Amino acid sequence: MAVVNKKISAVSARAHTRKSKQNTSFGPPQGMFKTISLILFAGLLAWAYQAIQPPPPKICGSPGGPPITSPRIKLRDGRYLAYKEHGVPKDNAKYKIVFIHGFDSCRHDMMILSQELAEELGIYIVSFDRAGYGESDPNPKRTVKSTVLDVEELVDQMELGSKFYVMGFSMGGQAVWGILKYIPHRLAGAALIAPVANYWWPGFPANLSKDAYNQQFPQDQWAVGVSHYAPWLTYWWNTQKWFPFSSIVAHNVDIFSPSDLKLLAKFEGKTSYVGQIRQQGESNSLHSDMKIGFGNWEFDPMDLENPFPNNEGSVHLWHGQEDMLVPISLIRYVVGKLPWINYHELADAGHLFPYVDVTGEAIIKALLLEKK
Repeated sequence: MAVVNKKISAVSARAHTRKSKQNTSFGPPQGMFKTISLILFAGLLAWAYQAIQPPPPKICGSPGGPPITSPRIKLRDGRYLAYKEHGVPKDNAKYKIVFIHGFDSCRHDMMILSQELAEELGIYIVSFDRAGYGESDPNPKRTVKSTVLDVEELVDQMELGSKFYVMGFSMGGQAVWGILKYIPHRLAGAALIAPVANYWWPGFPANLSKDAYNQQFPQDQWAVGVSHYAPWLTYWWNTQKWFPFSSIVAHNVDIFSPSDLKLLAKFEGKTSYVGQIRQQGESNSLHSDMKIGFGNWEFDPMDLENPFPNNEGSVHLWHGQEDMLVPISLIRYVVGKLPWINYHELADAGHLFPYVDVTGEAIIKALLLEKK
């Protein structure tokens, strides 16, 4: 009987042990939860990384890329720069000008130059697509200085001479600041037309730049702030669907003044080439502009010196009092720090004033014919 009881006890013990093991091993082991959490976290990081990465550029002339329709020069680093010529033939010209287009524009968006004025004064102008715009190759290493070097190489390959005039509109005006910094000895004269100002230039008093920054629409404050503080998020911010992004990227006409709205009809002809502007990718054109324009510059324009101390040339800056894209308070402060700039402030004018026929011609005449 004792033997039987021992056998029964042994069987019960084994059964209890199996039951205990079954209870303790029910569901995934604790380590598996950690593994699953790590996998989910890694997946989230991978998704986030993919979301902020822009697609590869669609290079003009490459397989599947946009066609090449304009003349181009090959730069020393292998990139191509597309250009367009205006006015009289360069060999017959007395004045040779490089025009630098603004944000979301291209070589076709030059100020109006009548053939009559071109022939009267002997004016030749070459406009070009800045890196990543139109048919100019993107520059993944683009900086403020790289655009300056692109301009200088364009001038040399086009054989425009040792000195040239330059005009820059809006974001193109920032390139003119770079030219005044890096190659002032190549200039015969310069015109900054409604140039975009960087809120983070060190020379601005904090209260002034803050007030100007707060004048912008909230979505534009965010867009500019992301470009400055987190440039690696610029592509994602301007393509996501959760929050409003840059007004100008979204073609929101609310950013224009009443006088600008009257001028928009002049851009109706732009429909014939508007598809070219962003054709190589917004990251390589618009977003690159935002990161460079509102990033940390290597210099402060308010520290620049007069490139024409002997009055052999002149620098002009034109700005509209009703400009809603570039606060005039910033421009007034800049020219106050640089008294050698000939400042022209236009009443009842917004950001697009250079496309008024008479104003465009006045800008060109002042650049070529007026000294300090």
